[in-house]
Amino acid sequence: MIEIKHLRTLQALRNSGSLAAAAAVLHQTQSALSHQFSDLEQRLGFRLFVRKSQPLRFTPQGEVLLALAEQILPQISHALQACRQPRHSGLGVAIECHSCIQWLTPALAQFSQRYPQVEVDFKSGVTFDPQPALQQGELDIVLTSDILPKSGLHYSAMFDYEVRLVMACDHPLAAKAQISPQDLAAETLLIYPVQRSRLDIWRHFLQPAGITPALKHVDNTLLLMQMVAARMGIAALPHWVAESAERQRLIATRPLGDGLWSRLYAAVRSGEQHQPVSTAFIHFARSHACEHLPFVRSVERPSAGAPRATPQLSHLQPESSASEDAAAR
Repeated sequence: MIEIKHLRTLQALRNSGSLAAAAAVLHQTQSALSHQFSDLEQRLGFRLFVRKSQPLRFTPQGEVLLALAEQILPQISHALQACRQPRHSGLGVAIECHSCIQWLTPALAQFSQRYPQVEVDFKSGVTFDPQPALQQGELDIVLTSDILPKSGLHYSAMFDYEVRLVMACDHPLAAKAQISPQDLAAETLLIYPVQRSRLDIWRHFLQPAGITPALKHVDNTLLLMQMVAARMGIAALPHWVAESAERQRLIATRPLGDGLWSRLYAAVRSGEQHQPVSTAFIHFARSHACEHLPFVRSVERPSAGAPRATPQLSHLQPESSASEDAAAR
């Protein structure tokens, strides 16, 4: 019958000295607050304070409930503060791409300084499908570019990144300013060993145009880049992955069409998106990536010079739990 909001209202009334002042403190109208008191007094069967008294005077029953508020509310505040502190010593993180680990390592160092008691366990591999493991409680965070609708998972945006075509510097396609789907029809596309439906270049570039190049599986990013440089095929990779090799003129990159942008997400179970340890890990990873990775776009603070192309996955809105950003393949 007595709710926490009633105790907070009584305390606000005592501290402010009038209904009008208490209503302002609680961001309510005076009439709504008066109605709340009248309803409560009717259910309790006694008055809580004397109306129009100067200074405002509580009844004996009101004083009893005020004493209860003084006892209970601090305990609730302390309990909530304790709930926000980390209670577990392990954090299971899975990465759906090989290339993420190179920028996650520095972010992990920052996270470990803040939470030295938390041991982070990484799992990665292109053949490993971690989102079901996350749903089943075997993991705590998954970095992914795939949103699963109605999955019971909450997706937090990390950053946007451009997927570029990667080729040898002397490849004929390197002479083009941008690449069309038809340009790839006779090429060998080097891909990670995953279903092609999980690849951004297939879903958003090749399949809509009805183009199906030859596919060759490569399970290691470094090997894939070496094969590209040796003219053994072409690949589609996040621009920041290929940037170092491109700067050394080992490979060349070109935009796919007008620019193929995708989004990296950190997925957690719905209802656990405010867990302090998971929230801190996602914050450190996002901040480090947006500050240090080249050719990525912050979803919180888009840089003025970044291309304004719409991320290819932005139209996928998971259920009510959903929604911020996804992973490089």
